Amino acid sequence: MMLQCRLTLLVLIIMTVTMLVLDQIQCSPVNTRNNNQIAGHPLSKRSFFDIQCKGVYDKSIFARLDRICEDCYDLFRAPQIHTLCRKDCFTSDYFKGCLEVLRLTDESDSIQADIMQLHGVDPGL
Repeated sequence: MMLQCRLTLLVLIIMTVTMLVLDQIQCSPVNTRNNNQIAGHPLSKRSFFDIQCKGVYDKSIFARLDRICEDCYDLFRAPQIHTLCRKDCFTSDYFKGCLEVLRLTDESDSIQADIMQLHGVDPGL
């Protein structure tokens, strides 16, 4: 049952990404990187609140989780994947799917603790 749910989620992510890529074929994503941005997305405290985080802001944890979403974006090259991955303070199904696709499930306890600090509640990954 759990395997079937994971496969369904993975298929959903792949289908969504494929649709996004086909829809955005003429758009080129921004890949600007500096200390305060990843893939053109700010790591500021405002960005923290914009994605509905209600816990304690920690720039290094925020950057680590955002990096997971950036790596997922780099894999699929769909501009919206970064936003969908970060949605609801890194608790969306897209974030969970990115963990699976990037093979980071063995780090889920550490990642869950990081999300709990930022989100303010147990994310239930």
